[in-house]
Amino acid sequence: MKKEMSKEVFELQAEICKTLANPKRLEIIAALKDGELSVGELVERIGATKANVSQHLAVLRQRRVVTTRREGVNIFYSINNPKITEACSLMKSVLLEQLAEGERLSRRVK
Repeated sequence: MKKEMSKEVFELQAEICKTLANPKRLEIIAALKDGELSVGELVERIGATKANVSQHLAVLRQRRVVTTRREGVNIFYSINNPKITEACSLMKSVLLEQLAEGERLSRRVK
C-alpha cells in the first residue's frame, strides 16, 4: 500500500512539474511573486497577448498554482502557495550555478 501511495505521489509531482515546465508560466509565476496582478497587468509585464496569458493562467488555476479574486470586472491572480515561488527560485539558482560552472570550465579549456 505504501509503495502504491509513493508512486501516486510521484505521478502527481510529475504533473505539477509539467505544469511549471513552460517559460511563459514561469514568467507569470515570477511576475506574481510580489503580489496579485490582473490579466492586463500580467500582459504588460510579460509582453504576451491577453489570449495567451489567459490560456496559461487557466492551466495554472486548474493545477491550483494560482488563485483568483474578482473585483468588479477585473480578476486578480495570486500565487496559491509561496512554496511555489520558492521552488521556482531554487531551480533558477541551480540553473545559474550550472551556467556559471560551465562558463568556468570552458575558460579553462581554451
